[in-house]
Amino acid sequence: MLYGVELNQWTFIIDFPFNIGTYKGKGESMQIFNWKNGRDDHNVWKGLAAGLIGGLVASWAMNQFQSLMKNLSSSEEESQGEKNKSEEQEPPTVKTAEAISETLFNHELTDDQKKAAGPIVHYAFGSLNGAAYGAMAEVMPETAIGAGLPFGALLWLGADEIALPVIGLTKSPLEYPISTHVNALATHLIYGLTTDMVRRAVRYVM
Repeated sequence: MLYGVELNQWTFIIDFPFNIGTYKGKGESMQIFNWKNGRDDHNVWKGLAAGLIGGLVASWAMNQFQSLMKNLSSSEEESQGEKNKSEEQEPPTVKTAEAISETLFNHELTDDQKKAAGPIVHYAFGSLNGAAYGAMAEVMPETAIGAGLPFGALLWLGADEIALPVIGLTKSPLEYPISTHVNALATHLIYGLTTDMVRRAVRYVM
């Protein structure tokens, strides 16, 4: 189905659900934008760069969503969350930073360094996964089907539910309430959707 929107001399054509095109004036050729990739050409390096930017922005979006959910929670839930946090002691990103620092540099992080290292690991992990997603979308356009939601769900399953417990950075998934799993899945869906949207936009102008 085609939709057209006029803006000055340009007309934007949307062929739902996958293509966007533009043309200027009558009789001139239409340039089609492949919505699966962001463009109709394939360039792994550009896709990687676009995905990296998308992953970086999406990592920020994850933090904003988590802050929003925390603000919306009741005082009782917040108290329970503080209790769980105390039991967990440190988030996985901080534990990862500690492991890297001690293994590679034989250095134990101070409390101030831990505060900075956690977000660095979070944004680095999000950016690298976004870069991998962007590169894969160039090689296999089917990767981008679902606007990044399957990507986010797969990352939640592979990282939060499997990898982190296996390497000892979090407790067993069975030890967390269902609400924790649901919140984590929602956060990763936000990450996947944001990564894909930003990747498409950046890739379109590259």
